[in-house]
Amino acid sequence: MRQRRLGGQGLRVSAEGLGCMGMSVAYGPADAKEATATIHRALDLGITFLDTADMYGPWTNEELVGRAIAGRRDEVVLATKFGNEVEDGMITGRVNGRPEYLRQALDGSLKRLGVDHVDLYYQHRVDPDVPVEETFGALAELVAEGKVRHLGISEAAPATIRRAHAVHPLAAVQTEYSLFTRDVEGDGVLATTRELGIGFVAYSPLGRGFLTGTIRSVDDLPEDDRRRFFFPRFQGDNFARNLAVVDCLRVLADAKGVTSSQLALAWVLAQGDDVVAIPGTKRRAYLEANAAAAEITLTPDDLAAIDAVAPPGVASGERYAAAQMRTLSR
Repeated sequence: MRQRRLGGQGLRVSAEGLGCMGMSVAYGPADAKEATATIHRALDLGITFLDTADMYGPWTNEELVGRAIAGRRDEVVLATKFGNEVEDGMITGRVNGRPEYLRQALDGSLKRLGVDHVDLYYQHRVDPDVPVEETFGALAELVAEGKVRHLGISEAAPATIRRAHAVHPLAAVQTEYSLFTRDVEGDGVLATTRELGIGFVAYSPLGRGFLTGTIRSVDDLPEDDRRRFFFPRFQGDNFARNLAVVDCLRVLADAKGVTSSQLALAWVLAQGDDVVAIPGTKRRAYLEANAAAAEITLTPDDLAAIDAVAPPGVASGERYAAAQMRTLSR
């Protein structure tokens, strides 16, 4: 697996990372044994960039990742997040960027992960009631203390990215980015990271699984899968319209001799050497197929054909339910 640089402070990660959230929450039943085997296989393949957060579970995903990397810590670039407030093991629904909270959150994450430092620590969502300068001033202190090596921010507006970066250099901005979600191309986020020399980490690069082409009906999803009721693109008429786009992409993938998932991932990776994708999976078979996408070269003609089928704004429906949409681009 090739390496890519995030930011200007020396952080290098695998061009494709592994999003670990779905191993514990959101997308159907969990299987800790297979999830652990998937993390081990990722490391064997050179996928060393692991992404988690304290709210995934909450807490249980960090615990799973911590157990999986025990004895292999030196092979891992470990990223976790704070900010979606967790209190007494429950997600409160609030965003908290207060310095005293983030210190408490980090100490909890370090304990659950079984490590003495985190390689990349993100503010998961921006707290509108706490100046970002205050939050990142406290995060800079954690860097100075050695508990955190690099800082990042997720789903932030360009002006907020600039303000945070001015307090302490950011290694990465993490935002949803895929053929179904190309907002960062038009809202200034990607332009801002490139101007400032910050790396970009694309989460949900497979459109929460829609772009794999394997989900043909809502009935293909487990009963407890959040996509049934939490993500508008999987609901009502949006589903049929989005499936039609996926079917067009599948034709291009077939012509290229790759899967729909691989085409979608290769497209994200082709957007620049400053872009890293973190597809999530909890199964080794899917992990290996995703890893192969990093070796696919898309020609200018390939990219033009993909753009014709999936231009910015092609997806029907918002990324999240209304309450969650209000926490984005602050």
